[in-house]
Amino acid sequence: MLNSIEHIERNLDNELVIEDVAAVAFMSKFHFQRMFKMLTGYTVSEYIRNRRMTVATQKLIHSKSKVIDIAMKYGYESPESFTKAFRKVHGISPSDARKKSTSLKAYPKLSFQIQIKGDVEMDYKIVEKDSLKVIGKSIRTSTIGGENNRKIAAFWMESNQNGFTEHLAKNCGPLGLIGICLDFDKEQENLTYLIGAEKNIEQIPVDWEEREIPAATWAVFPVHGAMPEAMPRVWGRIFSEWFPSTGYEHAGGPEMEVYLSDTDPYSEDYYSEIWIPVKSK
Repeated sequence: MLNSIEHIERNLDNELVIEDVAAVAFMSKFHFQRMFKMLTGYTVSEYIRNRRMTVATQKLIHSKSKVIDIAMKYGYESPESFTKAFRKVHGISPSDARKKSTSLKAYPKLSFQIQIKGDVEMDYKIVEKDSLKVIGKSIRTSTIGGENNRKIAAFWMESNQNGFTEHLAKNCGPLGLIGICLDFDKEQENLTYLIGAEKNIEQIPVDWEEREIPAATWAVFPVHGAMPEAMPRVWGRIFSEWFPSTGYEHAGGPEMEVYLSDTDPYSEDYYSEIWIPVKSK
């Protein structure tokens, strides 16, 4: 991961291909992007944009280079696109930043540190599962700035209040209610989140949808505790502790949060699971 950060730094003024950045870290593109996002809170593309803007801003303030030259050097298509991005980050235009002393933002280069942990073991099991059809409703959301966490929580709340999850629960298969992350875009900044269940009825309501989850080898992690706090804690440990210490990496494709318990999801004894498709390195 440290080598990948150095590779990004050396090539901020060149074309950066995420496959190449991932290869430096000896990971597949999908696994690297998921690992990066879970460890840092940024997508890889978002981090690169932030670092380029930081370096470009320093160039703007401390040199006499033309705005068009700075824009082209750091991957912007035109001075207008650079100005738009600059104003979004700093709240002022590049020309105003040059004219007067004002507060500007900087995104420092990331650094990873190894921490000795392992004082709390992680339970998991490996499950081979055939493809399955699921039914439910979905939303499209962005991972930038944690929007997905807010929208997904609101989606669950709305679905509980309008009776959708209650209706869905009557048609659940063995896995119970499932929250599924799928259809990641190539930069993993957008995804679809589906609240669903295994299909066991022929006719579904017109406002529901049907999707197929491919056959996979799944790493299954138990989650103990009240929602929604318990789930992110386990997600964080999976990527910061479990993946780095095992011979597995993310296989790509959908991820599932499985809600098996029929007890109160806000109680401390609530039980759920995280299912992640994996493959051996």
